[in-house]
Amino acid sequence: MKEVLQETTLLRRHRGLLWVMVRRELSARYAGSAAGMLWAFAQPLLTVAAYYLVFDVVFAMRMGSNAPTQHVGTYLIVGSLPWLAFCEALSRGASSLVDAGGVLQKNALPPVLFVARSVLASWLVFAPLMLLMTLAYLPIGGGGWAVAAVPVLLLLQGLLVYVLAYVLAILTAALRDTTQVLGFFLSIGIFASPVLFPLSLFPEAWRWVLYANPMTAFVLAYQSVLLQGHWPAAGYWGVMVVWLVVLSWLLNGLLRRSRDELVDWL
Repeated sequence: MKEVLQETTLLRRHRGLLWVMVRRELSARYAGSAAGMLWAFAQPLLTVAAYYLVFDVVFAMRMGSNAPTQHVGTYLIVGSLPWLAFCEALSRGASSLVDAGGVLQKNALPPVLFVARSVLASWLVFAPLMLLMTLAYLPIGGGGWAVAAVPVLLLLQGLLVYVLAYVLAILTAALRDTTQVLGFFLSIGIFASPVLFPLSLFPEAWRWVLYANPMTAFVLAYQSVLLQGHWPAAGYWGVMVVWLVVLSWLLNGLLRRSRDELVDWL
């Protein structure tokens, strides 16, 4: 993991510059709009509000007896908000190096700064929303000590997105088709995770397939905490760690192979 450790050292050394880049990234995304940064929070908030209004208020739909909650909208919100955060940060991170190609060709800046900038800018929007969701769900989950798992989950999810986004950013620089493939998998990925349906409804013999989606363990962990008031099962943490180790190993190999050619690809 030598290459990954070197990238981590670069981020720590340039943390001041990274913070400036993140602030400029957030300002640039909503430049010229009257509401500014409020638009960043409006879309996910309206999405979860629509789930609650349509499924819990208008249709008053209920889930099966084996579901972690009986309210459909309440269930959908817990999985959809982390999923939206994952898609937003991953999409922007995957295209970050190509978008910054002109800058990287003219300046000797570490490419890792641009990936971290895109992912962190998106995470600074969604992390407060997910903490707000946690507070809103305290009466449902019981508000016990399991809530302490949420900050850890947010940290691990942010780290997972960063590593995966860096992998995809390098692949996108080498092959632009990566963006199209990513868009396809993100569009169908929500159906290959327990975001829209409880795990109990999926055939038990095929549940292992869902763990091919890196967000499955996170969604199940959020549901355990917010809907049931339980500390996430050890198996969920184990899957998260396995995904981080595998992706870090893959990133290390890509960094070693692309070190001298990455800027030329851009």
